[in-house]
Amino acid sequence: MKKAIIFMLVIFTAFEISGFAQAKKTPVKQKTEKQTKVLIHTDLGDIKIVLYNETPNHRDNFIKLVKEGWYNGSPWHRVIKGFMIQGGTNKDGRLDPGNTIPAEFVSKYYHKRGALAAARTGDNVNPSKASSGSQFYIVQGNKFDETTLSSIETRLNTKFSPEQLNDYKTIGGAPHLDGAYTIFGEVISGLDVVDKIAAAQVDQASKPVKEIKMTMKIIE
Repeated sequence: MKKAIIFMLVIFTAFEISGFAQAKKTPVKQKTEKQTKVLIHTDLGDIKIVLYNETPNHRDNFIKLVKEGWYNGSPWHRVIKGFMIQGGTNKDGRLDPGNTIPAEFVSKYYHKRGALAAARTGDNVNPSKASSGSQFYIVQGNKFDETTLSSIETRLNTKFSPEQLNDYKTIGGAPHLDGAYTIFGEVISGLDVVDKIAAAQVDQASKPVKEIKMTMKIIE
């Protein structure tokens, strides 16, 4: 009888130790997918952007163009203060490489200040909302009040999330573009440079009177 008790005690103790060891194991960390970062060097300073992995076609196309040097020497050719700055034309004057990219709308990304999005032709000739092969814009944006945002929601037949509403009211953006253009990244530093470019003197076509050029490189 005594031997049986001792045997059961040993098993119970071993089970407790094993359970304790299991509890002490360090939790396995979830690997996060690496994001590509790009440095846009301009005549007025540097802008650093990150590309979203949830829009892989736009991400890969942009990376390809950067590596090929498409944007090196390219001008910011459309600038509207309080709205956005647009680039993408090759330095030799070509608007884009000739291809389009199917739309990749991701609901959690919206046109807040600093959003990087793809330009495109209008709905009348482009009902699928496919993006230009190289044209892009960065949102500078304005701040909006509750009444205006409610009006935009009605016009777009949508409902902004609490986060969207807060961002559009506090940091600004271009909410009227949501759901119409693919957002594939955002500015992570250099918004002051975006503001400088947006403040440039422009002609009647919204093109800077004094040319502002860019170069790009992958940094991570």
